[in-house]
Amino acid sequence: MVTEAGNDPKVVGLVYVAAFASDRGESVETFIKNAPAGAPVPPILPPQDGFLFLDRSKFAPSFAADVNPGLAAFMADSQVPWGVQALSGMLGEPAWKSKPSWYLVSTEDKMIPPDAQRAMSKRAGSKAVEVKGSHAVYVSQPRAVASLIEQAANGSVSTGK
Repeated sequence: MVTEAGNDPKVVGLVYVAAFASDRGESVETFIKNAPAGAPVPPILPPQDGFLFLDRSKFAPSFAADVNPGLAAFMADSQVPWGVQALSGMLGEPAWKSKPSWYLVSTEDKMIPPDAQRAMSKRAGSKAVEVKGSHAVYVSQPRAVASLIEQAANGSVSTGK
C-alpha cells in the first residue's frame, strides 16, 4: 500500500488514484464495514483457498463501468487473486502525514465511494483533482492519471474541480 510504503526515504511524495488513503490502524475492511449509507458494496466473493476475487458477472458495472466492454470482460477474467489478509491488514504510520500527496477522485467509482475518496484526500491534505471515471479510471482515463502524476513529480497541481 502506497500509504505505508511511501515512508521509504527515497519516496518524496504520494499519488493516490481512486485508492484508500488510510490512517494508522485502518484497513480495507474498516472502510467496507463503515461505508456511508447507500454506498455500493464491492462484489467480493467468499474466499477460495485464502484468496479473494470480484464476482466476474458484476465486475464491469462495479469496477470498470466506463471501460470498453471487451476490455472490461478481459479484466474480469484475468483478475489476480488477492489474499484474505489484504482486507484486514492494518496500516502502521501513513506517509501522507510527513510527505506531500496528490489524489485523483474518480467521481463514478462503485468500489470506493467518491465522497469517501474526497474525505480521505482532505484528511491527508492531498492536492486533489476529480475525474469522471470508474474505479478503473487508470484504464479509462490514462491521460488524466498521467497528468496528475506529472504534476506531482513537478510538485504542483491545479485543485480546480
